[in-house]
Amino acid sequence: MTMKLRLPGRPEELTIPALLARNAAEHGDLPALSWREGDGWTTLDWTEVRRKVAVLASGYAALGIERGEHVLIMMGNRPEHWLTDLALVHLGAVPVTVYGTSAPEQTAHIARHSRARVAVLEGAGELARWEPLLADERVPLERLVVAEAAEAGPHRTYGSLHASGARTHRPEDFEKAWRETRPEDPLTVVYTSGTTGDPKGVRLTHRNIMLQAVRIDGRADLPEHAEHICYLPFAHIAERILGIYLPLLRAAHVRLVADPAAVGAAVRELHPVQFFGVPRVWEKLAASVRAVLAQLPAAQRESIEAANDLARARAGHRERGERIPAALEASYARAKEQVLDPLLGLAGLDRLVWTASATAPMPIDVVRFWAGWGITIMDAWGLTETSGVCTINSPDGFRLGSVGRPIEGLELRLAEDGEILTRGATVFAGYLRPDGSVESAHDAEGWFPTGDVGRLDEDGFLWLTDRKKELIITSNGKNVSPALVENTVKEHPLIGQALVHGDGRSYLVALLVLDGEVAPPWAAARGIEAGPLDRLAEHPAVRAEIAAAVDAANARLNRTEQIKRYRLLTEEWGPATGELTPSLKLRRRVVREKYGALIHALYDDPYEEPHDPYADPYADPHADPHEEPRRTGPE
Repeated sequence: MTMKLRLPGRPEELTIPALLARNAAEHGDLPALSWREGDGWTTLDWTEVRRKVAVLASGYAALGIERGEHVLIMMGNRPEHWLTDLALVHLGAVPVTVYGTSAPEQTAHIARHSRARVAVLEGAGELARWEPLLADERVPLERLVVAEAAEAGPHRTYGSLHASGARTHRPEDFEKAWRETRPEDPLTVVYTSGTTGDPKGVRLTHRNIMLQAVRIDGRADLPEHAEHICYLPFAHIAERILGIYLPLLRAAHVRLVADPAAVGAAVRELHPVQFFGVPRVWEKLAASVRAVLAQLPAAQRESIEAANDLARARAGHRERGERIPAALEASYARAKEQVLDPLLGLAGLDRLVWTASATAPMPIDVVRFWAGWGITIMDAWGLTETSGVCTINSPDGFRLGSVGRPIEGLELRLAEDGEILTRGATVFAGYLRPDGSVESAHDAEGWFPTGDVGRLDEDGFLWLTDRKKELIITSNGKNVSPALVENTVKEHPLIGQALVHGDGRSYLVALLVLDGEVAPPWAAARGIEAGPLDRLAEHPAVRAEIAAAVDAANARLNRTEQIKRYRLLTEEWGPATGELTPSLKLRRRVVREKYGALIHALYDDPYEEPHDPYADPYADPHADPHEEPRRTGPE
């Protein structure tokens, strides 16, 4: 923590209301929350934030919200959402944010399971999904509050609730209510985004979250009062930590971006010092940069590539914990000032000192790409059930491609099958039951099975290999990590997304998605006439390049992992069409069902390996070609 902030108690004793009280008393004039209005930003300082939270808490109390009660929220990243969340916490209620992209059946499940009587919504789009639940006898929902007054219809508006709070607010009642909050009380329930089955309710306490925030803060070296661009949904544990709880701990400044598609514009305007993106965000940013570079003259590209090489060499020394040679440091400083920073500045990325990613394995080529620009992405790993981060890379210790080392106070061990087990004070107590009780998810010794598979190296860094439930077991009994194969083939910029299939089969096939941002400029640079993606996908040059990309990936994989057949698609997968979760994780079951006919067609004709006249006729056809051959006879 770079700011010397007084903690109002030991880390394990902290609560969110205690931090807000400290911020208002000791850092009240610092900007706390900003959002776009018209052409500019509207900002509240910490004193104003606490005043508004107190008024809103009174408004929700007048609505009948009680301690321990769940309240559902479906809004974008707007001030009404952020302030409502804190107001409910000060009453002792439990805010539960629901993804705006949730399917109707998921929304209905959460409404039933949480037993919430009130939902706070953004506008007409959300009302259309929630109003039918008011008439559903299986759903306890009684009332809707709507932020957009003009779209509220007969329902209570956020503005009227705020006005009611202003009339009924009694400071002594507000202070008494939040002081009754204990560290072991529930702070929020986060419903998993559901790659399979119904979302599960993960109940997290003030203690879980506060210890998580303190420990992450100890790993990040940030300037005082660093701004955070908040654009991921608050239903995502990462944004709850980074966009609500850590700023409260740091008395920092949150910039709300209501439309995730506008995050690029916000970065270009604000030139942040920190930025968090899930792997897909970093992949898309890298693809955009590569597309621009492809249009530059050869001489300029060579200059940039030379600067990239210097940056990667410097990152390599840091990664190994070595002293950076003076000549390299001087050359890099010149390249950064003259080549890299001017280009990064066009995208607003020139002031970054801390960049991070989590939620899924980061493709190593993307990590290396950004290292070439002097941007070291501190990859992390964790789950909703672990209050976010379990392991994290940090400037004083990182391995590119790994997800770092465990945070303070968290234990890791690997089961016999490689599954990662964890325990510690930041791990949740269990999943919420429909009756409000909690079902433990730990074994008798307190270990929580994460479902992720990985390995620990000799320096204690964790390397993810796959999700346990997603491992492919071929008909030959070989285990294959689909994420490894997918990330390898996605290293080619023309391939934006991939799904590998082969469970119970003798070989792997893949669905590959042509990157819609990279393909047009790639084609233009080669004199190929621009046109729709489906037409580009049929062009012989594009088909040949994709075939070469698959061959290049296969050359780095063992025979069992190699893609034998594939189909190139042109429609990007996303949450709106169901192939990705709202947190941008691949829903494999959905993709397999949606494209089942295409996948089966790839297996219609038996696959035969091309004849290799130099192949060893006695070799194991499923052996790893990168391993030394096993000899059974005499030398």
